[in-house]
Amino acid sequence: MSELFDAVDALIASASPLPPPAERERLRKAHGLSQEQVAKALQVRRATVVSWENGRTEPRPPQREAYARLLERLAELYPPNAPAPAEVTPPASPAPAVPAPTAPPAVTPEARPRQAPAAQARTPRAEADRTPAPPTARGAAPRRPAAPGARSEAEAQAEAQAEADAETRFESGPLAVLDGDGSAYCAAGLVLHCPATTLPALVEWALTEARLGAPRLHRNGKDADPLVVLTATAAVRLGLPEHLEDRRGLRLPADHPAVRQLTRAKWQLTRRGFGPWARVYRPADGDRRRCVQLAVLPWGALDPRAWGEADRLPAPELARILTDYASRVLTPRGSTAVTGLELMTALRPPTRAVKDEGTGTWASAPAPGALTEPVACAPPEAPDGHPLVAARHPLHHQRTPDEMLMEEACAWARQLTDEECTKPYVVGIDVNMAFAAAANRLNVGLSAPVHLRRPAFDKALPGSWLVDLSHITFDPRLPSPFTPTGQRPEGPAWYATPTVAYAVELGHRVEPLEAYVRLEHGPYLDPWYTRLRDAYLATMEQLGVTPGMAEEDFLAAMAVHKRTDPGQAAVLSAVKATMKGGIGKLRERPQGHWRPGEPWPALERPTWRPDIRAAVIATARVNMHRKMLRLAAVGLYPVAVNSDCAVYASDGPSPLDFLPRTPDGRPLPGGFRLGVSPGMVKHEGTQSVLWAEGLMEEYGTDGVNIARHIKDGTVGAGWDDGE
Repeated sequence: MSELFDAVDALIASASPLPPPAERERLRKAHGLSQEQVAKALQVRRATVVSWENGRTEPRPPQREAYARLLERLAELYPPNAPAPAEVTPPASPAPAVPAPTAPPAVTPEARPRQAPAAQARTPRAEADRTPAPPTARGAAPRRPAAPGARSEAEAQAEAQAEADAETRFESGPLAVLDGDGSAYCAAGLVLHCPATTLPALVEWALTEARLGAPRLHRNGKDADPLVVLTATAAVRLGLPEHLEDRRGLRLPADHPAVRQLTRAKWQLTRRGFGPWARVYRPADGDRRRCVQLAVLPWGALDPRAWGEADRLPAPELARILTDYASRVLTPRGSTAVTGLELMTALRPPTRAVKDEGTGTWASAPAPGALTEPVACAPPEAPDGHPLVAARHPLHHQRTPDEMLMEEACAWARQLTDEECTKPYVVGIDVNMAFAAAANRLNVGLSAPVHLRRPAFDKALPGSWLVDLSHITFDPRLPSPFTPTGQRPEGPAWYATPTVAYAVELGHRVEPLEAYVRLEHGPYLDPWYTRLRDAYLATMEQLGVTPGMAEEDFLAAMAVHKRTDPGQAAVLSAVKATMKGGIGKLRERPQGHWRPGEPWPALERPTWRPDIRAAVIATARVNMHRKMLRLAAVGLYPVAVNSDCAVYASDGPSPLDFLPRTPDGRPLPGGFRLGVSPGMVKHEGTQSVLWAEGLMEEYGTDGVNIARHIKDGTVGAGWDDGE
């Protein structure tokens, strides 16, 4: 009987009476409430409240009942003929310092991440100080101040209206997980019925009735295409095989009935065909894209190395975690690596709309601060097999450090000293989101490289430098920061700018023999870092770990956080893989059938930039060494290093047992600090010194790196997620 009562209550709540849209707005203003305040109270976005007040959409449970209660109480306080007090305007959210000009109808105003100014870094000195100079300092005429709040309020209204439009078009959320019975599980527990039994019908449903998609992340970008995730039973219902027979190409043959159905219906597939991630599209109709992304779970669309066992979850739960990922990062567009690269473009679109004042027409133009076109890499930056390498060296030539840029993560280990052998434990600490933290405020090249002979080193110029750092030595208990192996360089070698800048920071003189530098540069990865940082912290908060926790509480929370919510743990793993994979995709290698010396498709992308990947990895390695050097100053030396994990001998099993403190009990300035934020460290694992000695005795330091195995103590091949 109680279930019947609950069903009746839910039915009543779903149809709670509401006043007309105009009256909703009047009541809110009468009480001096802002749309942001109402949205926060009802746990929706401001754009949703805008849609309710202009009649574009109607509230749905559970918010509908709460919204009806709010309006009912306000109606009692403010009858229709009662005078309304002045509306209270909340503090405006930060807006760009120089608002963009009025955009064409096809470009929807949205919040824009920080980006490089239009004229940034045209000369080597322009980037020496990363703080932009005031307009008058750059020779621009002083600007007359606008009326207080007028411009920001207009921008906020335009942004809210744009979000409201997107809210209407994408009211079902970014994606749906389709089950075999036709149930499509969407955001916020919404369940739609999908009648489609063929792929063309499914695509049409996703683009029309389903109302799937997500608004663009940048006003010059594109809205996210709908994503439909197919379970095993849904794939069978749509005529797809349970397993892909082509395990190498990972795609259906072109003559498969399902592919022929799409072709007959005038739908097209991208160059990668119909595989675990298939993009089905037609040419754009005006300013609207007609494209649907399909993910086939039984074909391995969700890589367990990134998503864990997410593909085994029930469809409603899978929809929840994929929606969380899409809202915090981006609607998945393939593997996490592909999504990480796509996120860069979504946040820094290569083009923008520019109005021709003479004709009044709009045209596409390169966007400042973005990667706008493919550029050739410098010869030392090219990976093996690249056409530049094939033109200079024989096919099987093994390039040396003075011929090839070798900026990779550090993997180094040494034997324990007699004193360290007397300690009972080895404890590993791991830097959170190390590559993402390295990307923050990192100055990277935006243009093609310029070749220089015997240049003076300038740390403001991103690029690659041929320089001899073999004269710089360190305590043998520390790795060298100049090679991936941690061994001292043997002569001139190519280095990215952050590595050479670190040598200068340490007080050494450098004399480059030659260089390839980029004269146009800027912090291209800043919005990418910010988006991933926020996604990481939001997910960690869901798992019970927040910034500012006491160190003991942080370690205790981290010990159990993955068991708190397996779904959010899968999101966390995917966020980390997105970060690492996105950096790796900047130097994507050839796939499939390919011969050395031939170009491969990735080279045609503006985001194929091995120099940016090298700069990120070099910065992460230098950041790690800087902190290890700080600990060495107080007598603590690492036993092993693997990428962003460092292992120290310790008297106790916790990082708190060896991390140094100041006399007043605070963490040592400049050293490793425990915490959840990117760049801080967490406990990676603890093993006994006997375990470490046993591995080194059996394999040697060249055969095993205990930092790689400190987490669970097992030695075996595995996928390193960098965390």
